[in-house]
Amino acid sequence: MVIREAQGTTDVFGQARSALPEPVVSDRLDGLFGGLSARQRVMASQLPVSLTVALVVVAAAMFSPWTLADSRFLNALLFHLAIAAACIAVPWGRLPSGAFAVIPLLDCLAIGFTREAGGPSFSVLSMTLVFPVIWLSAQVRPYMPALAIAGTVLSTVVPAAALGSPPAAGSMIRVLILPLVMSVMAVTAHVVATTIRRHRTKLMDSEYHLGRTLDESVRRQNLLDAVLGAVGVGVWVVDRNGNTVLTNKTLQSDPALAGLVEPGGGNTQLLAADRTTCVRAGSRPAERAAAGETFMDELYWAGPEDSQRAYSVSSHGFPAAGSQEGGGVITFADVTDLISALAAKDDFVATVSHELRTPLTSILGYLELVLDEPGHDDIRAELLVVRRNADHLMGLVDDLIAVASERVELCLEETDLAQLVTRAVDAALPRAAGNGLSVKLEVERPLPVRADPARISQVLHNLLSNAVKYSPDGGLITATAARTDAGLVCSITDTGMGMSDEEQEQAFTKFFRSARSRSTAIPGAGLGLPVSKTIVEGHGGSISLASTPGAGTSATFILPES
Repeated sequence: MVIREAQGTTDVFGQARSALPEPVVSDRLDGLFGGLSARQRVMASQLPVSLTVALVVVAAAMFSPWTLADSRFLNALLFHLAIAAACIAVPWGRLPSGAFAVIPLLDCLAIGFTREAGGPSFSVLSMTLVFPVIWLSAQVRPYMPALAIAGTVLSTVVPAAALGSPPAAGSMIRVLILPLVMSVMAVTAHVVATTIRRHRTKLMDSEYHLGRTLDESVRRQNLLDAVLGAVGVGVWVVDRNGNTVLTNKTLQSDPALAGLVEPGGGNTQLLAADRTTCVRAGSRPAERAAAGETFMDELYWAGPEDSQRAYSVSSHGFPAAGSQEGGGVITFADVTDLISALAAKDDFVATVSHELRTPLTSILGYLELVLDEPGHDDIRAELLVVRRNADHLMGLVDDLIAVASERVELCLEETDLAQLVTRAVDAALPRAAGNGLSVKLEVERPLPVRADPARISQVLHNLLSNAVKYSPDGGLITATAARTDAGLVCSITDTGMGMSDEEQEQAFTKFFRSARSRSTAIPGAGLGLPVSKTIVEGHGGSISLASTPGAGTSATFILPES
């Protein structure tokens, strides 16, 4: 899944994520400067001026040694030395944060004295004012540029007045031009520094949020890896072109499925739920998912013929996002054991039902003989009860056999559906009246159909019996039959307790009974609707339910016309 490498990361989509870039030199220097103490920062800021003065001394010793003999020049150099010593000796961290501004101001004065004492040859020292001016102007406080301008003016005016230098045209130009140029430089430096600082703050905020986002992304990535690695369901993600984007270990390790995702996997045998129909190209799960189709719990068989496995397959699409294409997520749940268990259960039910049918047939046969013989009038009523219950038990056995085999033997003949509905309603009237129910019959006549009248009567009996059982508080049952474009439609509608959506989904499942029917002890084995579905579909028709909790249920089946 996520493979972490030395230079980057590979995500679950197989795409390389580059590692974070190495910090540039300016970032390293900025980090180093930010880690200095207040004293060290003052010393580092003073260093350009101190180095420049040291170079001036070396140049003066080489090209103008007589200047070093001038006491005024030496005093100016001592002034610089005292400023450097103050940078080292003063505990700047204990002073107010703006106290360091005195150093660049003194630098301006020291530069002015050095320039005046050195004479015209050292007028170039005016350029050294750039260092203290920029030092002050680059600060956050808005008054710092004003101090830088004031320091420039002082460096021009105070040394000349203190040393008694005679005014000259050059000095007057310097008095006017130098502060003006330095003022422009101070304002420019402050604006640039403020802009850079603002952008830097935004950048740091962006980096912080990016780091948080990256951490969250990595956390989600690790969580996704753990989930995909832990679930026992095969996961296959495809893009809109049907190309594989992601598979998890469960799918990769399943020999029956691994061939589907390999190049040329379309040749892997994939069978439909009947285990005989081969799924054609264009209808395979990956192709349907790539086309944006969503489906749930469809049964497929995959793998070699001697070791096929059954899978419940679902697909959910996902939309395109950013540079990522949309596609679909396909899940494969191995249900081979469940299918085998259900088949074994059906075989067991069918076997037991057949075994029960033989003695029941014998019991009913002997009961008929006893009832036909004279001399049993004193127990005839009891024998009839035994025969009625034996007939009921035989019906249950027949239902079990029908739902186990999912087919019934039909004896088709021309019959009238309207008559079958009328007879079924007449048979249900006594029991309906006992529950305080009214029965309404609405049928067209005639409704000829080619069907098994006994089996269709069984369906009607099941539906009417359910309507009566699940309307314990009285109400109305309506039986309708009519000819429509879809065929012959018959509906049994009640005003009873109804069913929830979840119960409707399970209503045609073998042995299913709602929680309400169990809690109220309503009799039944949960076979009526499954058997009815088997019979109706055996005639080529369909059956459905529509129900609302507390408002009743309508069961409708449709038979094709003759």
